Amino acid sequence: MSSSSIGQRYVFTSFGESHGRCIGAVVDGCPAGLELEEKDIQKMLDLRKPGQSVITTQRKEEDKVEILSGVFNGYTTGAPITMVIWNQDQRSRDYENLTLRPRPGHSDYPAYIKYSGFNDYRGGGRFSGRLTATFVMAGAIAKKLLTQTIGVDTYSYTCQVGKIKMNSQAASKMKSSIYSNEVRCPDPKIAEKMRSTILAAKRSGDSVGGIIESVTTNIPVGLGEPIFGSLESDLSKALFSIPAVKGVEFGSGFYGSTLHGSENNDEFITKNGKIVTKTNNAGGILGGISTGMPLVLRVAFKPASSIAKKQHTVDVKTKKPISLIVQGRHDPCVVPRAPPVVDSLVSVVLVDHALRAGFIPPVIR
Repeated sequence: MSSSSIGQRYVFTSFGESHGRCIGAVVDGCPAGLELEEKDIQKMLDLRKPGQSVITTQRKEEDKVEILSGVFNGYTTGAPITMVIWNQDQRSRDYENLTLRPRPGHSDYPAYIKYSGFNDYRGGGRFSGRLTATFVMAGAIAKKLLTQTIGVDTYSYTCQVGKIKMNSQAASKMKSSIYSNEVRCPDPKIAEKMRSTILAAKRSGDSVGGIIESVTTNIPVGLGEPIFGSLESDLSKALFSIPAVKGVEFGSGFYGSTLHGSENNDEFITKNGKIVTKTNNAGGILGGISTGMPLVLRVAFKPASSIAKKQHTVDVKTKKPISLIVQGRHDPCVVPRAPPVVDSLVSVVLVDHALRAGFIPPVIR
């Protein structure tokens, strides 16, 4: 399978399958001299790992990362950083009846056709949300590198589950509360309603989708390489690589299309000697280049396709219709585990562009 790598200067390669021996990441291009230990990566992995609450999959994986190369005496060496997580709690028998019976809404059918049935179907193989742990491995390093060198800070949170949504304007004031609840919503009252929505879907054997909002502050002006390497282009490409993502918008996004230019334009002003904008409907990007304003984007996740309700599909060999009830342990809503994944991919793209633009040196001193 090709296209397992992303980036030009900070190159991240993802490998492994959901039910294979391990999953992992290789990061090439991280500057030498960054202080790094496994615990720096583990902190973010622990925010994503399964089996933490009743609203996520009950697959019990420790997700303990091991660094195999690229770090010596507690510092990056400039060589490729190889990291692995050993899979421990697979139940592949749950997928045996899906080899020729594609799940509605899942990649089973196109993957079977594209790879002539040679793809690893267990747990979704390469198409599983399990692989987002590899995104977090690379993202944890990128996030630390951005923070320590140019002071960039990224945080993501659940702003909507089903039809329950929070006022995103209040999120910055409640940033420290994002991980205080299972849903990863900084508003505790809204979080409880979201939790009830997820549990109701789970009880009925169904699933529900939602939206993650991501905010990044202190980005320098000038990141992005128009036209096809614009900041929006590269961020969108990375974020659409997360399984279940069906939409990405920046700033005022689709809502902005309903406004007049006089309402949507961000007027320039001077504040504390810096040129900024009065509003931020552009989401911190103009012409594919960062403006210095906060980068604001939202990522829409569809409901998980593996559900316990009876659905209709076909046998890919006989082409005859059959009914299907998906067995196994699956997330009734993938959104609560997604904030660290979104943080990670945003950080991977930003650090790549910061290296390309010369904001981060090849050796950290």
